[in-house]
Amino acid sequence: MTNLRSLSWPLAVLSLSLFTACGGGEQPAAAEATSQEAAAPDGGQSTVVDEQSQKNIVAVAVGSKDHTTLVAAVKAAEYVDVLSNAGPFTVFAPVNAAFDALPAGTVEGLLKPEKKADLQNILEYHVWVGVLKPEQLTDGKVLNMVNLKNAKISNKDGKLMINDANVVASVPTSNGIIHVIDKVLLPQ
Repeated sequence: MTNLRSLSWPLAVLSLSLFTACGGGEQPAAAEATSQEAAAPDGGQSTVVDEQSQKNIVAVAVGSKDHTTLVAAVKAAEYVDVLSNAGPFTVFAPVNAAFDALPAGTVEGLLKPEKKADLQNILEYHVWVGVLKPEQLTDGKVLNMVNLKNAKISNKDGKLMINDANVVASVPTSNGIIHVIDKVLLPQ
Protein backbone atom coordinates (compact mmCIF):
# COMPACT_ATOMS: atom_id res chain seq x y z
CA MET A 1 0.00 0.00 0.00
CA THR A 2 1.28 3.46 -0.86
CA ASN A 3 1.93 5.80 2.00
CA LEU A 4 -0.28 8.90 1.58
CA ARG A 5 2.29 11.00 3.35
CA SER A 6 4.91 10.24 0.66
CA LEU A 7 2.51 11.46 -2.07
CA SER A 8 1.50 14.69 -0.34
CA TRP A 9 4.70 16.61 -1.20
CA PRO A 10 4.63 15.90 -4.97
CA LEU A 11 0.86 16.60 -5.08
CA ALA A 12 1.35 19.91 -3.31
CA VAL A 13 4.07 20.98 -5.80
CA LEU A 14 1.94 19.87 -8.75
CA SER A 15 -1.12 21.73 -7.39
CA LEU A 16 0.90 24.90 -6.81
CA SER A 17 2.40 24.67 -10.31
CA LEU A 18 -1.00 24.26 -11.94
CA PHE A 19 -2.49 27.05 -9.82
CA THR A 20 0.29 29.46 -10.81
CA ALA A 21 0.29 28.43 -14.49
CA CYS A 22 -3.46 28.98 -14.72
CA GLY A 23 -3.13 32.48 -13.36
CA GLY A 24 -4.43 31.71 -9.89
CA GLY A 25 -1.57 33.48 -8.12
CA GLU A 26 -1.55 37.14 -7.20
CA GLN A 27 -0.11 39.47 -9.82
CA PRO A 28 1.43 42.79 -8.96
CA ALA A 29 -0.84 45.72 -9.82
CA ALA A 30 1.58 47.07 -12.45
CA ALA A 31 1.75 43.75 -14.28
CA GLU A 32 -2.05 43.46 -14.22
CA ALA A 33 -2.49 46.99 -15.62
CA THR A 34 0.03 46.30 -18.38
CA SER A 35 -1.76 43.13 -19.48
CA GLN A 36 -5.13 44.92 -19.48
CA GLU A 37 -3.75 47.76 -21.60
CA ALA A 38 -2.33 45.29 -24.10
CA ALA A 39 -5.64 43.43 -24.29
CA ALA A 40 -7.87 46.48 -24.70
CA PRO A 41 -6.12 49.58 -26.08
CA ASP A 42 -7.90 52.90 -26.18
CA GLY A 43 -9.37 53.13 -29.68
CA GLY A 44 -9.68 50.73 -32.56
CA GLN A 45 -7.47 49.47 -35.33
CA SER A 46 -6.71 53.01 -36.48
CA THR A 47 -4.73 53.63 -33.28
CA VAL A 48 -2.17 50.92 -34.03
CA VAL A 49 1.20 52.45 -34.89
CA ASP A 50 3.23 50.48 -37.42
CA GLU A 51 5.87 52.32 -39.39
CA GLN A 52 7.24 49.23 -41.14
CA SER A 53 4.27 47.52 -42.78
CA GLN A 54 2.48 48.65 -45.92
CA LYS A 55 -0.07 51.36 -45.07
CA ASN A 56 -3.78 50.64 -44.90
CA ILE A 57 -6.44 52.56 -46.84
CA VAL A 58 -6.88 55.27 -44.20
CA ALA A 59 -3.13 55.81 -43.74
CA VAL A 60 -2.64 56.17 -47.50
CA ALA A 61 -5.54 58.67 -47.75
CA VAL A 62 -4.27 60.66 -44.76
CA GLY A 63 -0.88 60.91 -46.46
CA SER A 64 -2.39 62.27 -49.68
CA LYS A 65 -2.72 66.06 -50.08
CA ASP A 66 -5.40 65.35 -52.72
CA HIS A 67 -7.72 63.52 -50.32
CA THR A 68 -8.11 65.86 -47.33
CA THR A 69 -11.84 66.30 -47.94
CA LEU A 70 -12.35 62.55 -48.17
CA VAL A 71 -10.40 62.04 -44.94
CA ALA A 72 -12.55 64.68 -43.19
CA ALA A 73 -15.68 62.89 -44.44
CA VAL A 74 -14.44 59.48 -43.27
CA LYS A 75 -13.74 60.95 -39.83
CA ALA A 76 -17.15 62.68 -39.65
CA ALA A 77 -18.86 59.41 -40.64
CA GLU A 78 -16.85 57.56 -37.97
CA TYR A 79 -15.46 55.11 -40.53
CA VAL A 80 -11.75 55.50 -39.72
CA ASP A 81 -11.59 52.25 -37.73
CA VAL A 82 -13.72 50.32 -40.23
CA LEU A 83 -11.45 51.25 -43.14
CA SER A 84 -8.34 50.57 -41.04
CA ASN A 85 -9.40 46.98 -40.35
CA ALA A 86 -8.21 43.95 -42.29
CA GLY A 87 -10.77 44.28 -45.06
CA PRO A 88 -10.17 43.61 -47.87
CA PHE A 89 -11.74 46.69 -49.43
CA THR A 90 -11.77 48.37 -52.81
CA VAL A 91 -12.24 52.10 -52.27
CA PHE A 92 -13.03 54.54 -55.06
CA ALA A 93 -11.53 57.70 -53.58
CA PRO A 94 -12.61 61.07 -54.98
CA VAL A 95 -9.96 63.79 -55.01
CA ASN A 96 -10.57 67.18 -53.35
CA ALA A 97 -11.47 68.74 -56.72
CA ALA A 98 -14.29 66.20 -57.07
CA PHE A 99 -15.82 67.39 -53.80
CA ASP A 100 -15.24 71.02 -54.84
CA ALA A 101 -17.31 70.37 -57.99
CA LEU A 102 -20.42 69.55 -55.92
CA PRO A 103 -22.97 72.34 -55.44
CA ALA A 104 -21.87 74.99 -52.93
CA GLY A 105 -22.51 73.98 -49.32
CA THR A 106 -22.97 70.26 -50.07
CA VAL A 107 -19.81 69.06 -48.36
CA GLU A 108 -20.22 71.38 -45.39
CA GLY A 109 -23.80 70.21 -44.97
CA LEU A 110 -22.86 66.54 -45.12
CA LEU A 111 -20.19 67.01 -42.45
CA LYS A 112 -22.80 68.16 -39.91
CA PRO A 113 -23.69 65.56 -37.23
CA GLU A 114 -27.37 65.54 -38.22
CA LYS A 115 -26.38 64.49 -41.78
CA LYS A 116 -24.16 61.60 -40.66
CA ALA A 117 -26.47 58.90 -42.12
CA ASP A 118 -26.49 60.63 -45.52
CA LEU A 119 -22.71 60.99 -45.44
CA GLN A 120 -22.30 57.32 -44.52
CA ASN A 121 -24.57 56.30 -47.41
CA ILE A 122 -22.47 58.30 -49.88
CA LEU A 123 -19.17 56.96 -48.50
CA GLU A 124 -20.50 53.39 -48.56
CA TYR A 125 -21.26 53.90 -52.26
CA HIS A 126 -17.50 54.30 -52.76
CA VAL A 127 -16.56 50.95 -51.16
CA TRP A 128 -16.75 47.39 -52.42
CA VAL A 129 -15.84 44.47 -50.15
CA GLY A 130 -12.91 42.58 -51.69
CA VAL A 131 -9.98 43.62 -53.84
CA LEU A 132 -10.53 44.56 -57.44
CA LYS A 133 -7.31 45.29 -59.28
CA PRO A 134 -7.51 47.50 -62.39
CA GLU A 135 -7.36 44.50 -64.71
CA GLN A 136 -10.41 43.03 -62.94
CA LEU A 137 -12.49 46.14 -63.63
CA THR A 138 -13.87 44.92 -66.93
CA ASP A 139 -16.30 46.73 -69.19
CA GLY A 140 -19.91 46.24 -68.10
CA LYS A 141 -19.05 44.84 -64.66
CA VAL A 142 -21.65 45.79 -62.04
CA LEU A 143 -20.47 46.20 -58.46
CA ASN A 144 -22.83 45.95 -55.51
CA MET A 145 -21.33 48.53 -53.17
CA VAL A 146 -21.41 48.47 -49.36
CA ASN A 147 -24.62 50.55 -49.29
CA LEU A 148 -26.21 47.83 -51.47
CA LYS A 149 -26.52 50.09 -54.51
CA ASN A 150 -24.97 49.13 -57.83
CA ALA A 151 -22.20 50.97 -59.65
CA LYS A 152 -21.17 50.18 -63.21
CA ILE A 153 -17.66 49.85 -64.60
CA SER A 154 -16.80 50.84 -68.13
CA ASN A 155 -13.41 50.12 -69.60
CA LYS A 156 -13.03 51.16 -73.21
CA ASP A 157 -9.90 52.08 -75.10
CA GLY A 158 -7.89 52.20 -71.88
CA LYS A 159 -10.33 54.60 -70.23
CA LEU A 160 -11.45 53.08 -66.94
CA MET A 161 -14.55 54.54 -65.29
CA ILE A 162 -17.00 53.81 -62.49
CA ASN A 163 -20.37 55.35 -63.33
CA ASP A 164 -19.32 58.74 -64.75
CA ALA A 165 -16.07 59.08 -62.76
CA ASN A 166 -12.67 58.45 -64.33
CA VAL A 167 -10.24 56.18 -62.48
CA VAL A 168 -7.03 58.21 -62.58
CA ALA A 169 -4.75 56.03 -60.42
CA SER A 170 -4.71 52.84 -58.38
CA VAL A 171 -2.82 52.37 -55.11
CA PRO A 172 -2.48 48.96 -53.42
CA THR A 173 -2.73 49.02 -49.61
CA SER A 174 -2.30 46.49 -46.82
CA ASN A 175 -6.07 46.00 -46.56
CA GLY A 176 -7.17 46.41 -50.16
CA ILE A 177 -6.80 48.89 -52.97
CA ILE A 178 -7.66 52.52 -53.62
CA HIS A 179 -8.79 53.64 -57.06
CA VAL A 180 -8.48 57.43 -57.24
CA ILE A 181 -11.44 58.98 -59.07
CA ASP A 182 -12.21 62.47 -60.35
CA LYS A 183 -15.90 62.67 -59.32
CA VAL A 184 -17.94 61.91 -56.23
CA LEU A 185 -20.22 58.91 -56.74
CA LEU A 186 -23.78 59.70 -55.70
CA PRO A 187 -26.17 56.82 -55.10
CA GLN A 188 -29.42 56.98 -57.05
